[in-house]
Amino acid sequence: MPVKAFRPLTPSTRYTTVSDYSDITKKRPERKLVSIRKKTGGRNAYGRVTARGIGGGHKQKIRLVDFRRNKHGVAATVTAIEYDPCRSARLALVEYADGEKRYIVAPNGLQVGAKIMSGATAPAELGNALPLKSIPVGLQIHNLEIIPGKGGQMVRTAGGAATLMSRDEGYALVRLPSGEIRKISEACYATIGQVGNLEWENIVLGKAGRSRHRGIRPINRGVSRNPVDHPNGGGAGKSKSGGGWQQPTSPWGLLAKGYRTRHKKKQSNRFIVVRRDGRPMKIK
Repeated sequence: MPVKAFRPLTPSTRYTTVSDYSDITKKRPERKLVSIRKKTGGRNAYGRVTARGIGGGHKQKIRLVDFRRNKHGVAATVTAIEYDPCRSARLALVEYADGEKRYIVAPNGLQVGAKIMSGATAPAELGNALPLKSIPVGLQIHNLEIIPGKGGQMVRTAGGAATLMSRDEGYALVRLPSGEIRKISEACYATIGQVGNLEWENIVLGKAGRSRHRGIRPINRGVSRNPVDHPNGGGAGKSKSGGGWQQPTSPWGLLAKGYRTRHKKKQSNRFIVVRRDGRPMKIK
């Protein structure tokens, strides 16, 4: 997917880059595989704002993606590569031999007309979904399950790829895109290949209006407010920290940087072998 830039004739086009969508082969989604995305505006059931900076945006339809790939042993043909407004990756529309159609996350290099399959007996080829015990060591994988049968939950964003490192005692060691090495059950399914749309990370919005189209409203900084409105507000003139040394916080005093949010005694810590920063995980 090449990225298209513009001549800097206006301030907004100076930095704006967009996808040329040359990889898209079908413009409209399957009507039976979409649902309307209800906008909340950041409000809960009582009408109170619980998530700031959300509102507006273009109307979107959620594509019903098959993350489980539970139609084992049935061959499917890729009929189209489509755009999804709710995710960074492209979707592949596949049609099974019995006529059923489903969406899957499109791996890099998957072309229209390709044959894919899922199941323990499927060949280890691009786009096929297999349990980790059947995937050769060293291959790139995506759409990775954490709990067997629940469906892929990890490595689904554009350009994402994990690596199967080894297997031992019913578990597979997988290196995630973050650098974390994690033990995952061999019965969990994963799809072979790297998620497509690799150039997505190079796209620059370039102007505030494109954020508004995505439903993202602007939020001003805490240091630019008054002390009554924010803990970081106030100060004589321009101040970076509210008039004195002060850590950046949320409007309610929660630390914004350096605050570890993961619980020290979380049950799934025992499956982490190496953390994202490269240090081994210590189980307490």
